[in-house]
Amino acid sequence: MDEQDKDTTENTESTDDNGKNAEDNVIVVNADVSPLAHWYVVHTYSGHENKVSITLKQRAEAGGFTDRIFKIFVPHQQKIVVSEGKKRSVEEKLFPGYMMVLMSMDDDSWYIVRTTPGVTGFVGMGTTPTPLAESEVKTLMKFAKMEAPKFEAKFNVGDSVRVSEGPFKDFLGKVDEVNDEQGKVKVLVSVFGRETPLELDFTQVVQL
Repeated sequence: MDEQDKDTTENTESTDDNGKNAEDNVIVVNADVSPLAHWYVVHTYSGHENKVSITLKQRAEAGGFTDRIFKIFVPHQQKIVVSEGKKRSVEEKLFPGYMMVLMSMDDDSWYIVRTTPGVTGFVGMGTTPTPLAESEVKTLMKFAKMEAPKFEAKFNVGDSVRVSEGPFKDFLGKVDEVNDEQGKVKVLVSVFGRETPLELDFTQVVQL
């Protein structure tokens, strides 16, 4: 994400209708960023981060604050979740209840952010918002983009499962090991009266 390392000075990536940068989930209000701008952490209601970020963009544009509010970043990762033997990609917030805003701070810009529905306050010392170091934001953006998806399934050692794919389809067994990083489970099934271990993908077993 070399281009985004220059995030506080320029942005040339394509955006969607909400101004969201497809590469790193940054909503761009104004790509012409002031050298006086800094990133600030804003606390929101958990689960409402995306909605609040879009609302803030709309308020900044409607209220004439695009010269002071430039970008909004909700750190997240894509995680692979397996449910009932089916794999799907879901967005997981890295910091539920928080988003980051690149802005030039003054009383008016503080007010437009603070009074956005769903915002509960800025993070800082006392009542003074504390800006983030640029290096911290770059690290988060790289992490959000580059970290490999994690597999997540509600399998535990000892769970009873049914094999749903492969040569052992419809065999019943018990989970002996779970590897979340690789998205695999070791299942013990009975073959010709003997307990046999099988290493299977999360998508190849269904919990009973």
